[in-house]
Amino acid sequence: MSFIDYRETIKEGDTAIVFLGHESMFPVKVQHGGKTQTKYGVIRHSTDLIGKRYGSKVTCSKGGWVYILHPTPELWTLNLPHRTQILYSTDISLITMMLELKPGSVVCESGTGSGSLSHAIIRTIAPTGHLYTVEFHQQRAEKAIEEFEEHKVGHLVTVKNQDVCKNGFGITHLADAVFLDIPSPWEAIGHAKSALKREGGRICSFSPCIEQVQRTCLALEEHGFAECNTLEILLRVYNVRTISLPLPDLGKGTGGNARGESDQGSPSDQGASSAGLQQGNAQFKSGVPPREMVGHTGYLTFATKSLF
Repeated sequence: MSFIDYRETIKEGDTAIVFLGHESMFPVKVQHGGKTQTKYGVIRHSTDLIGKRYGSKVTCSKGGWVYILHPTPELWTLNLPHRTQILYSTDISLITMMLELKPGSVVCESGTGSGSLSHAIIRTIAPTGHLYTVEFHQQRAEKAIEEFEEHKVGHLVTVKNQDVCKNGFGITHLADAVFLDIPSPWEAIGHAKSALKREGGRICSFSPCIEQVQRTCLALEEHGFAECNTLEILLRVYNVRTISLPLPDLGKGTGGNARGESDQGSPSDQGASSAGLQQGNAQFKSGVPPREMVGHTGYLTFATKSLF
């Protein structure tokens, strides 16, 4: 199993997604003799998972059933163990587009955190690109290395445990893009500029507070970055339903004779219109307040390294 090389059958050591519903799923590491408890009963890895096709419908011990899905960065974002706050697919998709990532891109990231964005970047830049990710916390860095190896993407990523604001990314004039998700990104702008290739290159900084955005933008201008702009992503989901509203009383119209001559309809139309007016209400489509969604927690600031 690999997050970038998909295959059809489940094998021992794979990380699979147990899908009970859109609001209920979780990852499981497949092992010989292993068992996984669900509300529908037990899943026995040796007989129910190993050798089966991804996407299979598996019957649990109580008679209920679940689907076993191949892991993807999007599914991993929804199910990963949270070591820090993470970025969700809404933000990740915009970051990938605005940084102009593609297969073969070299990317620097700080900090690694729970690896949500890291997995998405690796999938985008594979098979010839590389991710250099820096994590200040030693235990989080070690856990990230372990996960990348389990997910068979370790050859596409280098994890470093250091302070990016003091020590940088460890590369010079090599990266096509830099992403910063740290408390004081303005202190790392100089190191980001050094890591970016000599001509061009894009940088993105994620900050939860507008005061951090302001200081970051000033630092970007001081270091000669151009096209600096900040975006806020808001995910709003409307639930449209039919409601009944009373018809307004607009009073009697003027020029009854002229209206009668120019606006004549069939008796059936006039009858239907009269019935509607007597009823006093009409049906309309309306959107109710959007329900809360997991997603946005801050601002994304993008800039381009000057060519001169």
